[in-house]
Amino acid sequence: MRKIYVFDTTLRDGEQSPGVNLNTQEKVEIALQLEKLGVDRIEAGFPAASPGDLAAVNAVARAVKNASVMGLARSVEKDIDAVFEALKGAADPAIHIFIATSPIHRKHKLRMEKEQVLETAQRAIRYAKKYFSRIEFSAEDAGRTELDFLCEVTALAVREGVSVVNIPDTVGYMNPQEFGNIFKTLKENVPGIENIQLSAHCHDDLGMATANALAAILNGADQVEGTINGIGERAGNTALEEVALALATRADYFQAQTTLNLKEIAKTSRLVSKLTGMVVPGNKAIVGANAFAHESGIHQDGVLKEKTTYEIISPETIGLKDSKLVLGKHSGRHAFREKLIDLGFDNLTEEQVNAAFGKFKDLADRKKDVSNEDIIALLEEKMIETPEVFALEQLVVSFDSHATPTARIRLKTQKGIVETQSEGNGSVDAIYRAIDALTGEEVVLDDYTIKSVTDGTDALGDVHVVLKQGDVSAQGRGVSTDILEASARAYVDALNRLVDKRNAPPRSRRDRDNVTLV
Repeated sequence: MRKIYVFDTTLRDGEQSPGVNLNTQEKVEIALQLEKLGVDRIEAGFPAASPGDLAAVNAVARAVKNASVMGLARSVEKDIDAVFEALKGAADPAIHIFIATSPIHRKHKLRMEKEQVLETAQRAIRYAKKYFSRIEFSAEDAGRTELDFLCEVTALAVREGVSVVNIPDTVGYMNPQEFGNIFKTLKENVPGIENIQLSAHCHDDLGMATANALAAILNGADQVEGTINGIGERAGNTALEEVALALATRADYFQAQTTLNLKEIAKTSRLVSKLTGMVVPGNKAIVGANAFAHESGIHQDGVLKEKTTYEIISPETIGLKDSKLVLGKHSGRHAFREKLIDLGFDNLTEEQVNAAFGKFKDLADRKKDVSNEDIIALLEEKMIETPEVFALEQLVVSFDSHATPTARIRLKTQKGIVETQSEGNGSVDAIYRAIDALTGEEVVLDDYTIKSVTDGTDALGDVHVVLKQGDVSAQGRGVSTDILEASARAYVDALNRLVDKRNAPPRSRRDRDNVTLV
């Protein structure tokens, strides 16, 4: 079958999701998992945005060996220079250059005529060729660009020797028939089009990103661009897992396939959700919690008799397990290690296994049955190691419906053990006021999210917070059967990350204001 290349922009367009700010270590961890997933090309960031972004892209470039690592650049020399600097040490570097082409962008954003757009694109491609043998060129807002001008722009890029021409539906305006027709038209009218790859980059503003990407493939696209879980600007991007499973499940229709390792999809989805703080909706296709759940009696009866009556994809396809091994407080280390391997955590060190086993035993004492989701949450709570400036030693909360809640907090700091008590509008507010008093950090709680990892009154609570301090923001996560303890742990985790970020190069989004392509 025809191979469809996978271009992942989770680290660039995905990070442009409101409230998402990945540090270098988190970017590298996601990139290495994308490498295990088998993506062909990883867009690691926008190096010209700041020294911090450049350094993060460079760290990804040096870590990844089996995928091409790319950096985004506007059609200006300084952006191209920044990508060249960021990709030093990459095993397979490439650059992604773009310029807007639609009438509305030409008039209101670029203030350029068509001829100026063509000249700017040509100069940028020629300049980039000094550094890179592989160049991807994108006509931003191609979906709203006149077809004849889009053919002209594409023909220019082909003549100048780019490897890939990307056709973005930047604002999610297209429908599948329209978008597919663009690729058909380019294939039929651009000289030399057979010498390059055509790529589709779709946004989900009208809920048609995956449908549009598949329409592009049916009409000749060689590459699809998107993100894990479909995260990204505004309503997000094409969800790569949806395209990959659509091609695999309906191979008879599309006659095309990716070379992704589909069994890594569930793990990759969880990692991206954890590090970005963006919860995957339960009804999300492929990776949502309900994707393989059946509540209707009719459905349950059908699935028990024959799974394919209501499941067109098996959970095992994306790396989920239907495990019957029950773990509890009497379980031993050997059974626990086997469970970790079964869940895909087969590369942990002995020290990491021992630490996880200790956390598991603590949890098993609190609840009767420990589920797979509980174990995954425990393992993922602190997969990213941050220097521990503050550590929660003890939490005591007093609540009375007729009195003001109070919280007594004991923290371990670099100066020793400190303790204080504070009141608040609620128990969580009291906890956070006490922590602020002990740490001396003036922060704003920008986001607070709590969800249940599993069902039942003894379920693990998973708390995600975002703290802001001036222009710096950091995410924190805490997991516990007690939501107040989880809230405290998440807050302390975020403070540690905030302090760590203050000591790192600043990461500015100033130059990202003009980057709406991904």
